[in-house]
Amino acid sequence: MQLQARRIFRLSLTTALALACAYALRMPLAFLAPLFAFMLMSKPGPPVGVKNLFGLVLLVLGTLGVGLMLIPLLQEYPVVALLIVALGLYFSSYVTVNLGKALVGALLTVGFTMISVAGMVSFVLATAVIQALVMAIVISIVCSWLVYPWFPEDAADNQQPPAPQSGAEQSTWVALRATLIVLPVYFVALTNPLMYMPILMKSVSLAQQSSLIDARSAGRELLGSTFLAGCFAVLFWGLLGISTNLWMFFWLMLLFGVYFSSKLYRLIPSRFPASFWLNVAITMLILLGPAVEDSANGKDVYMAFAVRMGLFFAITFYAVLAVYFLEYLRTRRISRVTPCSRNPEMPVC
Repeated sequence: MQLQARRIFRLSLTTALALACAYALRMPLAFLAPLFAFMLMSKPGPPVGVKNLFGLVLLVLGTLGVGLMLIPLLQEYPVVALLIVALGLYFSSYVTVNLGKALVGALLTVGFTMISVAGMVSFVLATAVIQALVMAIVISIVCSWLVYPWFPEDAADNQQPPAPQSGAEQSTWVALRATLIVLPVYFVALTNPLMYMPILMKSVSLAQQSSLIDARSAGRELLGSTFLAGCFAVLFWGLLGISTNLWMFFWLMLLFGVYFSSKLYRLIPSRFPASFWLNVAITMLILLGPAVEDSANGKDVYMAFAVRMGLFFAITFYAVLAVYFLEYLRTRRISRVTPCSRNPEMPVC
């Protein structure tokens, strides 16, 4: 089998298997397992080993534990806590952009936002969210161990070229705009944590994606991927209604995973980059997970989906505006400094 086909089947089967295991074990926030499986295995290469898995679990507990320490501050000294969250979000984005540690940055962002927001409901809920995240990561990696021997990488292709590093000034601006995408949503989520938790997850995803795009393509990628994810979620839900059971859920996830992986690895030509299709898959899972919970609890799934999708579009539109506005300020500042640097004797300087 060609390497491209092996990568497609490895990613899609790992995601579907993680989904089946998470829902079969009835773990809380079960949709996080396929979400992390798709995120961690989308980069070609062998899965992490047992030693690295232990280190990753410690990393998750350490980064998410930051949110637990913020809970008393939010209750007693909210202004100080909000300033710490703002600085923490900026540091998390800077780690992602400047140091190339996307997973560490994402986990720090989740710790500063989702865990502290859940703690405003109860400390037990915050620890339950941490346990769900750790279980999701462990399940996704164990599933990758089971799938990888059937679809391994070529020995000559294990080395990936290093990602290009951005300049210090560019990294600062990108980290700032990622912070401004998450921070207002965090303020809103504090008013009703249970309702706005999926919206906060979407904003974290947007912040990670915004570090990979420029202002020119922000609207097309962010809004386009969100709209397409909603369409795929509706299609997935409609097909799942034909036969609502775990086997059908597994096969549908495998089918959709094959399509997304084919786009991601360019087997099916696409004018959109890999980050676009990664965001489509992640957003679809964020939409489907709460929908399954709503259905199990007897809630109106379609009304909840419509409200959630409307909020997703509102957040995405705000993210696009934030990217454009900050890029406008940066371009304007550069245009003022450049003439002076070329001719310091100009009167305007």
